[in-house]
Amino acid sequence: MKSRLLILSIFLLLPLAACNRSVPPAEFEPNRVFAYVSEVKIEYPMQQALIEAQVALGEYFGTPDQPKLPGFLDTDPSTLVDLKNLEAASGDPQQAGRGLYRKHCVACHGITGNGRGVNATQGDVYPRDFRMGKFKFKSTARGAKPLRDDLFRTIRNGIAGTSMARINELSDADVQSLVDYVIYLSWRGDVERRLLLAAEEIEFESEDQESLRNLYAPGTKLFEEQQVVLVKDSITEVADEWLSSTESIKEIPAAGDIPVEATLEELLAAASSSQPSPLKASLDRGRELFVSETASCAKCHGPLGHGDGQNQDYDDWTKEWTKNINIDPTDDQQILPFQVRGAMPPRQIKPRDLREGIYRGGADPKNLYHRIANGIEGTPMPAAEGVLQPQDIWHLVNYVRSLATPTSNPTTGESKL
Repeated sequence: MKSRLLILSIFLLLPLAACNRSVPPAEFEPNRVFAYVSEVKIEYPMQQALIEAQVALGEYFGTPDQPKLPGFLDTDPSTLVDLKNLEAASGDPQQAGRGLYRKHCVACHGITGNGRGVNATQGDVYPRDFRMGKFKFKSTARGAKPLRDDLFRTIRNGIAGTSMARINELSDADVQSLVDYVIYLSWRGDVERRLLLAAEEIEFESEDQESLRNLYAPGTKLFEEQQVVLVKDSITEVADEWLSSTESIKEIPAAGDIPVEATLEELLAAASSSQPSPLKASLDRGRELFVSETASCAKCHGPLGHGDGQNQDYDDWTKEWTKNINIDPTDDQQILPFQVRGAMPPRQIKPRDLREGIYRGGADPKNLYHRIANGIEGTPMPAAEGVLQPQDIWHLVNYVRSLATPTSNPTTGESKL
C-alpha cells in the first residue's frame, strides 16, 4: 500500500516539477551556411567572425526573448520597428502579451527567421528565410524592400497554395506586431551577412579570448574601432533601405480602354461569349504575348500555361550557396557540407500551372499586374516592365486569369495575397 502511494505521489509531482523547471533562453542561430560560402570563396576562416558577429548583434538587437533596437541611429528606430510590437511578437507565448511569433510562425520560419523551423520541409514550398532581405510579393521595385502594407497583407491573408494559411484569431494589431518582428529579423540577419562579407577586409579576431566569455563586462574592449564602425554602418545601411522603400513603389497604370473584370467569373463568362468584344481582343493579344520571345512566359509556364516549361532552375536562396561557388545542387557529396551547416535540401522551383488559378501573390488583377511587371523577387521570374508596354501587361493579366478553370478555382477574384 505504501509503495502504491509513493508511486502515485511521484506521478502527481511530475507535472509540478515540469512547471518549475527553468526554460533555457532562446538564442539566434548563427548563419553558418553563409559563413561557409564566404569561407570557400575567399579561403579565409570564418569561425571567429561568426562568434564576434553574434556578439555584436546581441549588443544591438538583443535576444529572441528580450529584443532591442540600436540606439545610435540618426533616425528614431521606432519609425521602422516599434519596440512594443517586438515585445508582443517575441518571447514565450505562455507569458501574457508575448510570443505571437513563436506561437504562429516559428514552427516554419524558425527562431532566427532562417526558414528552418521544425515543419519547414513538410510543404512543397520552403518557408521564407528572412535574413537575405528578399520578399517575393510586394509593390516595390525588384531589389527594394517591401512596404509594411505588403507584409501586412501577406500575414493577414496567408499565401494561397502553401501551408501559410490565414490565421483568423490574429487581430490587426497582432499582425502589425508580426510585421515589425519580420522586419526586425530581416534587419538583424541582413546585418549579419554584411559583417561576414567584410570578415576578410576587417579581421574579426580578438586577442583577448576572455573578453568573449565576459561579454561587455565593465572595461572590456571587445571590438577595435574599425570593427565598431563596420557594425554601425551595416546596421544603418539596412535600416535606410527599409525606410526608403516607399521611394520604390511601383504604381499601377490604369488599364484605359482594356476591360479588366473584377471577378474571375465575370471574365470567364465574357470570354466564353460567341460575340466579338474588347475583352476577347485583349485575350487574343495576351495569348500572342504569352508565347512570344519578348514576354517569354511560355519558356517556364509552357505554351498553354500548364507549368510544363523549363523547370530546372532554383530560387536565389539556393543559388546563393550553389551557383555562386559552382556547387552542383544534385550532387549529394557536394551539398553535404552545406546541409550539415543548415542548408535546406535543394528543390527545383516549379513554375505555376495557371489552370489551377492559385496566385500566391494575390488573385486580384492589380496583384497580378505587379507580379508580371515587377517579376518575383528571389525567383527566376523576371520583370516585364521596360520590356512590355503597360497595356500589354494588362493584356497578359487578362489572359493569365482566363487560363484558370472554374472547377479548380472557385475564387471570386478577391485578394489572397
